[in-house]
Amino acid sequence: MTGNRRPEKVRRSGQLTGMRGLYLAAAELSSLGNIASPTSRSAQGADLLVTDPDCRRAFSVQVKTNASTFNFWLMGKKNLHMRSPSLVYVFVNLRKDHTEYFIVPSDIVADNIQISRSGKKLPDSTDVVLDALAEEESKKTNTWYAFYYKTAKTYENNWKLFDDSGP
Repeated sequence: MTGNRRPEKVRRSGQLTGMRGLYLAAAELSSLGNIASPTSRSAQGADLLVTDPDCRRAFSVQVKTNASTFNFWLMGKKNLHMRSPSLVYVFVNLRKDHTEYFIVPSDIVADNIQISRSGKKLPDSTDVVLDALAEEESKKTNTWYAFYYKTAKTYENNWKLFDDSGP
């Protein structure tokens, strides 16, 4: 391994973890009667575009997935300022025996991102998916942004956010 680059196998593993979470979230949303379409991998801000069948409600969805580190999800600095009633985060934990989903409004996420500025990095995990630009910025400044499980727990299976009865 040269420099700060992760080996190709490690990056591919993280990408596959992210893809699993994305398509599992899309499947859950579809099973609830929504139309969920993945965006281009190069699209910023949204991994899924979601609407109801009548196109009365539309959402941009950011999916963050873990397959081995379950107490936090790495975020980017930009997530501190991404707030909109139509932006929703779906945090996914791919546990061995089940999958956990936490559906959280963007204002809650922005208000609860924890910032770590120390000589220590957050635990390294090959299965934590992190936006490449955010990862590079974090390495340069030694600043890490994370959303923690303890905050997400309140929003477990909060799929009603996508219903008419939601906010």
